[in-house]
Amino acid sequence: MQPLLKVADLECRYGDKVILESISFALDEGEIACLLGPSGCGKTTLLHAIAGFQPVYRGGISLGGGNISSPRSTTPPEQRRVGVVFQDYALFPHLSLQQNIAFGLKSLARVDREARVRELLQLVQLQDFADRFPHQLSGGQQQRVALARALAPRPRLLLMDEPFSNLDTELRRSLAAEVRHILREEGTAAIIVTHDRSEAFVAGDKLGVLSGGHLQQWDTPENIYRHPANAAVARIVGEGNLLPGKLLAPDLIETELGRVQLACAIEAPGKQLQVFVRSEDLLPGESADAVAARVLERSFLGSSVLYKFRLPSGRIIEAALDAEFQFATGSTIPLRISRPLVFNA
Repeated sequence: MQPLLKVADLECRYGDKVILESISFALDEGEIACLLGPSGCGKTTLLHAIAGFQPVYRGGISLGGGNISSPRSTTPPEQRRVGVVFQDYALFPHLSLQQNIAFGLKSLARVDREARVRELLQLVQLQDFADRFPHQLSGGQQQRVALARALAPRPRLLLMDEPFSNLDTELRRSLAAEVRHILREEGTAAIIVTHDRSEAFVAGDKLGVLSGGHLQQWDTPENIYRHPANAAVARIVGEGNLLPGKLLAPDLIETELGRVQLACAIEAPGKQLQVFVRSEDLLPGESADAVAARVLERSFLGSSVLYKFRLPSGRIIEAALDAEFQFATGSTIPLRISRPLVFNA
């Protein structure tokens, strides 16, 4: 089956500066993808290229099998059937909620326009707020109005640029799940730009990790978390400590946290590696492979405690351990790795 959206070998520049390079991925009908990465990595530029706001220097973008962006030809944004929800929502302050939603439906007959507005009000659960103005709504309600307005003309693809960044943490997560439900109900494919991995995990069927202008990995959120393509991806999708390692044998690696048996053999003993260790991969307790780590600081987080340890090598690492572990500042405890992620140095 042909994908809805196909981005092939895309390169975008601002003047002589390359912002995106060799970007390729595909999105199916009804699929929701999140673009995750640090500030300045090119996420918004990629979104703007798909929307038609950013010219393409090399490669191309197709939607529904038809070219919409290439160095030689660009379909105007208003002809792409691509909806956009901006970071600041861009609602019209002088229009009511229902008037905002109806703004892009002027080509419809009045009865059809009113029916579509009612349908969307019901979908975003704001049917009792139809006559209110944006300043009378909460941030979460404004976000849902912006989403409803973008969905009103039935776009083939919806683009959302940091849609939850103005909201508090708890509301961001709940709205990410809510937006996923609304998009599912409409059957609309979407790409959501975010720098918050919890949002990306909740909202996306697919996850694209951007770093340094390159698409480092494109896969399901679970696969990327469990099998990151490289150390950069591992650090973007999860908290952890990156340590040097040395391969002693095909299935044995030596690190500053002791020796670790590997599940899969690696060739070339003596090879220098990078070892990414998440909190869940650190185990306190006596073991022949454990090292004596000194507790420098501890911060209670509720269900877990964030510890700062100094290893015998002098390196300082952090780990959030289950609250059942209670270690006093200044004490020394045995610490070892259970399942590290290993990458080429």
